[in-house]
Amino acid sequence: MQTKGSRFRKIQRVMWYVLFLNLAVAIAKIAYGMWTNVLSMQSDGYHSLFDGVSNVIGLIGIQIASKPPDREHPYGHRKFETLAAFFIAFILGIVAFEIVRSALERFGNGNSPEVTTISFLVMLGTMAVNYTVSTYEKKKGTELQSEVLLADSAHTRSDIYVSISVLLGLVAIRAGYPIVDPIISILVAIVILHAGLEIIFSSASILCDESRIDPEKIFNIVCSVEGVYSCHNIRTRGPEGNVYVDLHVEVDPTMPTYKSHTVAHIVQYRLKEAFEGIEEVLVHVEPADGNNNYNYK
Repeated sequence: MQTKGSRFRKIQRVMWYVLFLNLAVAIAKIAYGMWTNVLSMQSDGYHSLFDGVSNVIGLIGIQIASKPPDREHPYGHRKFETLAAFFIAFILGIVAFEIVRSALERFGNGNSPEVTTISFLVMLGTMAVNYTVSTYEKKKGTELQSEVLLADSAHTRSDIYVSISVLLGLVAIRAGYPIVDPIISILVAIVILHAGLEIIFSSASILCDESRIDPEKIFNIVCSVEGVYSCHNIRTRGPEGNVYVDLHVEVDPTMPTYKSHTVAHIVQYRLKEAFEGIEEVLVHVEPADGNNNYNYK
């Protein structure tokens, strides 16, 4: 089983790889776009540059999140990783806005960029890199249970959609229909905005301590432990892989203290065994009041 420090180091390593590739893709698009005066390619390059910015945000968030618990943060700093994912979603919103703004400008300026064979080769090559990066990040994000890697993977996928719009726009320009280019750009901006909203909703549920595990499932497991009469006040929170659970367990009022502690430890073990990603289980032991109408609320 990997340690927390090992997990954060692996996430940082992935982020560094992705940052390097995103910068390489951005430079290729911007440089050739300026060389041929292809504005759509330049815009796509700046979008890739935003991917690099999101990588930097992710690295900062991971660096802070990797710090151990301290007096001011007794539960650790893991939510800074979630906060970094939130900022990545914010950047996606900015990118979508800029694409729409550029598209609206293109409706009226009548500019037609120069389309060459190399233009298509550059776009296809950078799309292949982005697809590889996005797939790699998603795989590692799932494996390491990292919100920031999954969010950045969605961001990188959005770059592929933008590149597709640029390719279709270039084809349309060559065919004599330059008006298609800004229309496609707006549609892609909507897709990017949707990806950003999904990240925001996912991050907000963690930051607002939304329940992470069905309390009825916890109730059934806990009540199967010998010596437990019932349990209630079941609460869970935290991101995937870092879930905190606390609950009240009722035992026989005459049960010795040492035995009730043993029951509590068994409850903790059973829950961690049943649900992957539980960081800590806090069990409040209290005497049963004789009421047999117990439930998990």
